[in-house]
Amino acid sequence: MKTLFIGAGSMAHALMSGALKAGVLNSEEVYVTNRANQERLNEITQEFCIRKVNRASHYDVIILAMKPKDFHEAADSVRPYLSGNTLIISVLAGITMEHISGRLDFKGAIARAMPNTSAAMGKSATAVAFNQYLSPSQKEWTKTLFQSVGIAAEVEEEKLDLITALSGSGPAYIYYVAEILKHAAVELGLEDELAESLVTQTIAGASAMLSESGLEARELRRNVTSAGGTTEAGIAALEDHKVRDAFFQCISSANNRSQTLGHELKENSLKK
Repeated sequence: MKTLFIGAGSMAHALMSGALKAGVLNSEEVYVTNRANQERLNEITQEFCIRKVNRASHYDVIILAMKPKDFHEAADSVRPYLSGNTLIISVLAGITMEHISGRLDFKGAIARAMPNTSAAMGKSATAVAFNQYLSPSQKEWTKTLFQSVGIAAEVEEEKLDLITALSGSGPAYIYYVAEILKHAAVELGLEDELAESLVTQTIAGASAMLSESGLEARELRRNVTSAGGTTEAGIAALEDHKVRDAFFQCISSANNRSQTLGHELKENSLKK
């Protein structure tokens, strides 16, 4: 599949890296263009031995991976690459398939996906929605693309803002927790390198237990929380500081921002 990435940022890099490693994408058929950062474009083409776009050509697949705020400006440059058989895959937060179709004046196959940057390690959690124009082979290829970089689930499009808040942004929340745990350990007396290695392995081990033990998170937590013990004391401190509420607000705020971003971009396009 002759595939064009519009954008060369972290998500494009992660998706290219994972899919090329898995063999779903062939470097000889992958092209990339980037609006402003030529240095970044040079880096990514050299890293993956792929090609820059230097002339108008039609592509089997176009992956929209620019920043959402840049979509409207990029739309005019995308149109020359489209044909009636092109499959558009968007990984842009907040921008609906209907809006993409209208802005590009394209009445064809569009998929909207929300992977995360763990795709680079083959560990993404991706949700994907489809419009009515995909052929069975296009839908199957899209699922295979995202399954090659982790797990992928088909959902209704209206759930994607929430999924963006949960798994799209989710790695950043985990990194934030790791950062906080390490900082606390260092402040309380551990060496920096030791704290980092212990935190990293603890998160990796907990993740493996969640994915491989067959037990739910609640049960796993209870299994290591002895009455009157150290874990119970730590959990009680988290509850006292309303960490549960903080994470609820975290997901809710990110969900609201995804929805607002889409509305703002749509309103701005109507003004032009």
